Amino acid sequence: MVRSDKASSGVCFTLEPESGFTNIIHISGVWGLGENIVQGTVTPDEFYVFKPTLLQGKNAIIQKKLGEKALTMIYSNDVQNPVVNIATAAAMQEQFVLTDEEVTRLAKWAMIIEEHYHKTMDIEWAKDGISNELFIIQARPETVHSQKNPLLVKEYKLLNKSEILTKGNAIGTKITTGTARVLQSAAESGKLQPGEIVVTDLTSPDWDPILKNAGAIITNKGGRTSHASIVAREIGVPAIVGCGDATQKISDGDLITVSCCEGKTGFVYKGKLAYKETALDFSNIKKPENTQVMLIAGDPDKAFKLSFYPNDGVGLMRIEFIITHSVQVHPMALVKFNELKDAAVKLQIEALTHHYPDKEKYFVDKLAEGVATIAAAFYPKTVIVRMSDFKTNEYANLIGGSDFEPQEENPMIGFRGASRYYNDLYREGFRLECEAILKVRDDMGLTNVKVMIPFCRTIDEGNKVIAVMQRYGLQQGVNGLEIYVMAEIPSNVILATKFAGIFDGFSIGSNDLTQLTLGIDRDSAIITDLFSEQNEAVMEMIATMISRARDAGVKIGLCGQAPSDFPEFAQFLVEKGIDSISFNPDALLKGIENIKKAELQFLVPA
Repeated sequence: MVRSDKASSGVCFTLEPESGFTNIIHISGVWGLGENIVQGTVTPDEFYVFKPTLLQGKNAIIQKKLGEKALTMIYSNDVQNPVVNIATAAAMQEQFVLTDEEVTRLAKWAMIIEEHYHKTMDIEWAKDGISNELFIIQARPETVHSQKNPLLVKEYKLLNKSEILTKGNAIGTKITTGTARVLQSAAESGKLQPGEIVVTDLTSPDWDPILKNAGAIITNKGGRTSHASIVAREIGVPAIVGCGDATQKISDGDLITVSCCEGKTGFVYKGKLAYKETALDFSNIKKPENTQVMLIAGDPDKAFKLSFYPNDGVGLMRIEFIITHSVQVHPMALVKFNELKDAAVKLQIEALTHHYPDKEKYFVDKLAEGVATIAAAFYPKTVIVRMSDFKTNEYANLIGGSDFEPQEENPMIGFRGASRYYNDLYREGFRLECEAILKVRDDMGLTNVKVMIPFCRTIDEGNKVIAVMQRYGLQQGVNGLEIYVMAEIPSNVILATKFAGIFDGFSIGSNDLTQLTLGIDRDSAIITDLFSEQNEAVMEMIATMISRARDAGVKIGLCGQAPSDFPEFAQFLVEKGIDSISFNPDALLKGIENIKKAELQFLVPA
């Protein structure tokens, strides 16, 4: 009756179907009749609409995913075979099946239907290609995902053991078994099948798209704050880093068990071992009374699930994961696309951005979608977005990046963070970052987003960055915008009072502050035993930072692993008056427990 064979059709859920997050309307669609989407024959377009900002009249489409839509089902003249699948024209595959206006209209209808029935709904829609009208053709209660308990998490216990192949620092608390895939570089990504265990020497941000498919990560080098460790925590897989000999002791194709549930040391066992998973119910967990507990996040795909964890928002959102995995291209290569000399690089960029005549808009849209997804997941709680903090060698690994990055002897303390934002080498790239944040806050209405500047060395540099941001539309105080700064350099501590006169708050980056206070390369496996946030000098730095922030009347938080690993460190932070502590998801429950114990001990007189 509705001639969607000449247009499009699809389904709509009034929750996010994977996580059960109820503030999202998820719409998917294909060209032609809807049977292809029901059967899963083709990959559909997907649209995520955020209910609270939809009600506010904002641009509530926080994410759009273009599906390949390889087939289109249409009516045929054959009575025996009334419908037929035909190949979708290439131009149609590259086009979304709905306009933004149509997505918004469907979302509003979905909310009306949900409100009428007082329950989450599974809805089917179709567009008539003759009249160009949209129709709702079915609505029924959603009965699968809405029945799941999103507040359940799992704990892991190994039931038996075998020969230990290697060991190192355990990241996370999970256990997994699978086939080992020994990779020499990111260029060998094609060898990795989903769920296999990556075994390599060391990873960097160009590995992010590969690691997203890994069941676990094992590296020879690196410590608890290395790239592999950070990524493993963000994507929710176990990792064992700093093994030293993993690529020698584990052969490609070996069946192994990765165990990170036995304390700080992780073990790789020969063969497939049995283990036990225990579910925990978050609804029984109470947060600390005086210290905010926040999350560290970076992968938008995990955001809705993480929103059910007990939390007070996101204390550190890293945008590097989005840039590496979703954008993939160096922002300056998009700004200066027409000036690129390398034909192969231009072809790579064109393959990713061919549906974007304006290459800069590609970066802005992709980054905005990623940030908006995480901001929506935790709305209206605060989400502090740290602007890009790649090092030059990491930026160079992005497509087209080598043409725009200088060679540095020590990128860790080189051209990174705030120093890039006002420099001619990157200022236009920073403009794109600012435009993405502006889109999230002003256009999409997610004003719970605050911005944080990393690695700001001097007061003058802070003023320059604030001025550049204002020039690009991000004016401090307008529409409630707050701009924080990372406290991760000794100069930030020494001049804390002056930095507080520029910025609205601080977040102590304990990893960089520790390495710069002690003069330790945090990625060095040789001297990793010397790296400790609990070193007397580091703790003095942190105590001073908290005291000066409180005296200045600005917020002060800390992002790091130590408060969950060491109860005494959590107690130290609570006693000094920290406002918030941010944890990776795998460390959150232990962190909450340590903070509550610290508050109890600190608040009760001896």
